[in-house]
Parts: sequence; structure tokens; C-alpha cells
Amino acid sequence: MKVVERKETGEGIEKAGETEGARRATGVFPGGAPPAGVAAGETRPEVEVVAKAERRRFTAEYKRRIVREADRCTRPGEIGALLRREGLYSSLLTTWRAARDRGELEGLSAKKRGPKVVAPDPRDKKIAELEREVGRQSKRAERAEALVDVQKKLAALLGTPFESEK
Repeated sequence: MKVVERKETGEGIEKAGETEGARRATGVFPGGAPPAGVAAGETRPEVEVVAKAERRRFTAEYKRRIVREADRCTRPGEIGALLRREGLYSSLLTTWRAARDRGELEGLSAKKRGPKVVAPDPRDKKIAELEREVGRQSKRAERAEALVDVQKKLAALLGTPFESEK
């Protein structure tokens, strides 16, 4: 595909250059002509894109206020107008009403997320301590048995009777 760009000057229209295919994204223009609508030497402003949108957070007081306002709505369409004005979804209102009914909106602090912290049982600590003690004692008994075996073998090699066998 051949594209011919034309440039208007004071004397008339003159040919700026020919390109084959689309214009390059590198900022290099065929024949040195900038694209239409951009004056020579003028740069386009940089467009900043936010990396990640941040999730909205609502305080308990705000939730209570919106739920109270929604409860005062009596005519058809008032709740929809309230939600549009505040920029909220109807599912949020439903969730907040359920939380109010459960009593979760009474506190001003946000509900902590994640698994609930359970205090360790003191019996579990005692059991772990006793298991370590049993492990230490069994290792000590194995060492003592190994030492007795070595003493028996040494006594048999030397031809002297081992005293614990009497």
C-alpha cells in the first residue's frame, strides 16, 4: 500500500514524502515531515498510566450514614439516586445492611482480615516439653547400653569376668 502525504504551505500543496505501509512508531517521519496537527518542534505531552487502581475503603461511619439514608428513602427511585450520587453499587448497600443487622457496623474500626489468632493450649506446651524430655532420656539410655556392650566385649577379649553378670 502506498501512502502519499501532502503538506500545505503558503504557495500551495507540496509533496512531503512517500511511505509504504503505516507510519513508524519511532517518531521518525518520512521526508522529515511531522504528522498532521503537530507543528515542527512541538512535542506531544506524555500520557501517564497508573500502574494499579487502588481499592476503595469505606469507614464504618460512612456505611452507617448511607444505610440510614437508604432506609429513609420511601419513593421509587430515591435509593437509585442516592447510589448514583455516592458512586456506589446496590450490592454494597445490601452487604452493609446485612453487616448492620449482624451488628458489625457498631464499631468504628475496620474488621481485621485473615485467620483468627487462637491462643495456644497450655496442655500442648506441656506435652511438647514432656516429649522432648522423653527423647533426651531415651538417647541417654541408648548411650548407656552401648557403653555396657563395649565393656562386655573388652572384658571378653581380656578374659576377665564382667562384674554385672555375676
